[in-house]
Amino acid sequence: MGIHLKQKYRSGPAKTVQAKMAFGRTNDSYLPASPAFRWTAALAAVLVFGILAVTGPAAASVAAAAQEQEALGPQLAKQAVRADKHWTTVDHGKLTELDRNFTSGDQITQACLSCHTDAAMQFEETIHWTWKVPSEKPGIMNGKAGHAVNNFCISGNAMEDKGCLSCHAGWDGTDGQVNCLACHGKEKFPFKETFADLAAFAGDDDPDLQEIVAELHADIKTAVKNITLPQRNNCGECHFKGGGGDGVKHGDLDTSLAKPNRMLDVHMAADGADFSCTRCHTTVKHHIAGRLYTRPASAERKSLIQDDMASKITCESCHSATPHDTTTKMNDHTDKVACQSCHIPEFARVNPTKMWWDWTTAGKLKDGKPYEEKGEFGKPVYKSIKGSFIWAKNVVPQYFWYNGSFDNIGIKDEIDPQQIVEVSHPLGSPDDPNARIHPFKIHRGKQPYDKINKQLVAPLLSGPKGFWTTFDMDEAITIGNQTLDVPYSGEFDYVETTYAFPITHMVAPASKSLECSACHIRENSRLAGITGVYLPGKDKSDLVDTIGLIAVLGALAGVMLHGLGRFFTRNGKEE
Repeated sequence: MGIHLKQKYRSGPAKTVQAKMAFGRTNDSYLPASPAFRWTAALAAVLVFGILAVTGPAAASVAAAAQEQEALGPQLAKQAVRADKHWTTVDHGKLTELDRNFTSGDQITQACLSCHTDAAMQFEETIHWTWKVPSEKPGIMNGKAGHAVNNFCISGNAMEDKGCLSCHAGWDGTDGQVNCLACHGKEKFPFKETFADLAAFAGDDDPDLQEIVAELHADIKTAVKNITLPQRNNCGECHFKGGGGDGVKHGDLDTSLAKPNRMLDVHMAADGADFSCTRCHTTVKHHIAGRLYTRPASAERKSLIQDDMASKITCESCHSATPHDTTTKMNDHTDKVACQSCHIPEFARVNPTKMWWDWTTAGKLKDGKPYEEKGEFGKPVYKSIKGSFIWAKNVVPQYFWYNGSFDNIGIKDEIDPQQIVEVSHPLGSPDDPNARIHPFKIHRGKQPYDKINKQLVAPLLSGPKGFWTTFDMDEAITIGNQTLDVPYSGEFDYVETTYAFPITHMVAPASKSLECSACHIRENSRLAGITGVYLPGKDKSDLVDTIGLIAVLGALAGVMLHGLGRFFTRNGKEE
């Protein structure tokens, strides 16, 4: 700046005025009259520029380092799992109680209980065993074994539908004891078939058969001694295949999560955090934290900083409520937007998920026999026993306010068949401090209902008198409703329904999270259905638009007036 002024002073009076104008003033008293002072000022200016030239890159480097510093969320998450490696005080392979010949699953359970004395008693109190959850409504029991219905496989018929019991953690459906190995067995072993073979070979003295029997017993012992904490394969045997097949029920849970890569799920991937399910679904006396029917999975939103014994079921547990870099705007969203809304851009990214199930077409036969047709993903799009299906991949979620609870319609609730029935729908509103905008899979379909009583029905599906055998829906409804002690008028029709599943798995890397423009945009906003809040860029407000227009025009007018004033003032001074 000093050199620049010195050159202008040497050019004469006119140039001197221009130099003064560079500072925005023309008052002669602004610039010192002493040449010595001017040289001093010029020298000081050169010195300042020199210092800036030397220190500028260093300052920029420091600023860049600050920008690159890891945000609070990742820091806390790493700290929360830094000692995740499990240790144990027992080697099951050395226990003599397990080193004997077993001929039934119940015998294995008794061997487990000889050490873990209260395990079965605890487990039999959980929803994984009872399939029931008490309801706030009088006379209603939620859960698969209760009055709950859905719009895929419809009902568990109080556990009378044996087709559902393959996922019950007992050795013989509801009749046998708790099958500890369903959750704690490290390898998948065909116990049922093996025990059947042993029973068939019992009493036969043939040497070859006795050799086979010895091998079968050895295989059983190996499987029984191979014990682990629940792994993804244990949980996934049921939860990946809920609703009758891989990816049918949940859009964010399927067999692709058994060994996912980091692009599919940063938490479960071996090259990511390599979490097992119980890392987040923490357990107390075999009660596993997770979504329930009538109350949130977590009653409070607490991080491990606030309470180091808090459940880890929410994102805030490990990442806190302010997980992002403080220089960004994103932390201002966490009180209204669920983490999953931005960090799970699509679900069913590897395997397809079922999005539509139409029971009205079920029962068709070819040449007097049931048949199946497959579609583009190699998945069935029609089955005689179940009807028509639509599958999809890379599905964009739908978004709703969600406080962790659901409004569910059960078999005893009255419906309006003229409307699409929301069998399960998230609860929450903008005014609810616990509610966030959350992503969901909305499964749609058509299912039978009682025309006279205006209630959904629970047809029995499997077994000799189930629909899959008789293809008689009226009879299946009669028998199924009887298992739940719910009257049936004898007349049925079909109604369109929806069922909401929260999306919480398949968390993508941060680089794949949503851009701001995915939501803050007028056309095709992901949050087009969200109401109750003003969303900049998406929503239109005449009042806000008017205030903004006045502000812009006012600023423009101010700039123009200032410029005109400067122009006329300068011309007057020059004259």
